Amino acid sequence: MTLRRIALTGAAGSLAADIIPGLLARGHTIVGIDQRAPVDTFGCEFVECLVNDRAAMLSALRGCNAVIHLAGIPLEAEWADILRANIDGTQAVLEVAEQLGVRRVVLASSIHSVGFVPVPTDGSLVPDDVPVRPNTFYGVSKAAVEALGSLYHDRFGLDVICLRIASRFAEPTGERTLSTWLSPADAVRLFDACLQVPSPGYRTIWGVSANTRGYLSAEGGAAIGFRPEDDSERFAERMFAASDTDPSLLASDWDRAYIGGIFSSPQPPCFGGHPPRP
Repeated sequence: MTLRRIALTGAAGSLAADIIPGLLARGHTIVGIDQRAPVDTFGCEFVECLVNDRAAMLSALRGCNAVIHLAGIPLEAEWADILRANIDGTQAVLEVAEQLGVRRVVLASSIHSVGFVPVPTDGSLVPDDVPVRPNTFYGVSKAAVEALGSLYHDRFGLDVICLRIASRFAEPTGERTLSTWLSPADAVRLFDACLQVPSPGYRTIWGVSANTRGYLSAEGGAAIGFRPEDDSERFAERMFAASDTDPSLLASDWDRAYIGGIFSSPQPPCFGGHPPRP
């Protein structure tokens, strides 16, 4: 195992809280970075700054040999906000990493970068590198994150892995997520695999557990040594029983049509108010 000193942005977020303890248990050292202090730092060194603050980021990343970039707006929002936080922020992280000679970067992309890809109906699996078909401004920002990662690999030689994270929750939240769930424990395994694989180059990989009902390919993860162990099927019986009194748990027409589910609708979940129009 290669132990790394990792700069982890978005350290106050829920995904960070899922993976930091597991990465620490594997022997990695983490420098957490966020615009606000987390409730629990897990004993990590913590830097309070915006990822767009390049001077602060130069200081925070110094001495690190890998970056996990999770920071950003996680739902649909106004374009100016998405641009500043998700796209400009990612470019700043990659630029600082390149300047400091940090050669390994793991970028949090999303299923919504390809949200308008149809759900397979013939038993096939959606490949890890299916071309982008974003379903929101948020999805566009994640497509841009992937493009920036590709650029910094091809131009500067950084190893960049973009994780198309599907539905990362403590447990599946509805019928659709029985197919797209990424468990917290598998999230740890996934990020650790990204840190361990030798010379990955540039890749896009599905962040998803080993779900019986899954339709997202496991090939990309397997190629970097990711071996998911959790399966959403253990929640299925209880979920369908609960749907008798809560039909919102059942898949909608949007869930059945597109892998991005309700985010592909004209009313995607967003940060307050009505979703912005493209």
